[in-house]
Amino acid sequence: MKVILVNGSPRPKGCTYTALNEVAKALQQNGIETEIFQVGAKPVMGCIACGKCKNTGKCFKDDVVNEFLDKVPGADGFVFGTPVYFAAAAGSLVSFMDRAFYLKARLYRGKPAAAVVSCRRAGASATFDQINKYFTIFQMPIVSSQYWNQVHGNTPEEVVKDEEGMQTMRTLGKNMAWLLKCIEAGREKGITMPEEEPIIRTNFIR
Repeated sequence: MKVILVNGSPRPKGCTYTALNEVAKALQQNGIETEIFQVGAKPVMGCIACGKCKNTGKCFKDDVVNEFLDKVPGADGFVFGTPVYFAAAAGSLVSFMDRAFYLKARLYRGKPAAAVVSCRRAGASATFDQINKYFTIFQMPIVSSQYWNQVHGNTPEEVVKDEEGMQTMRTLGKNMAWLLKCIEAGREKGITMPEEEPIIRTNFIR
């Protein structure tokens, strides 16, 4: 089993990475393979809702989003990490997730996911809520921890000193490993995902 941890910070080894790495270590200790995927510092174009990906499974803009989409089928779970900018996720990660998720429910349905946020002082809970919305619309079980998945600090060294935050990351990793193993055990017993009804879309202005 494998979990991809997406680092939405432009800094590859900064505070967000420090939090994600703590989650990854807990997953590894519980027998789960991990990969930290870096969104990077290059500009990430937002989704233009062209619908091209509906048939190909890939975005028309061939960049880091398509690199990620190539890895999605081989992943069993996901953690998306972001720094907090103005009480919201990093703009590059939002653009990345808009494109990575748009019209691709079949890639994510039933796969556990979690959000991790890193902030200096405040705005963490609003950002945490923002990222979780992607998971709830794609029928992805959300993995929780002993507190909201957040760390505080202005440098990686300060994040490590956030003992509660780091423990929250470790608990998150352990909980995700447990849930993945439960899903695998259920699958071995013949338990499958619920049958989907045809999607109904209601427009409120008629």
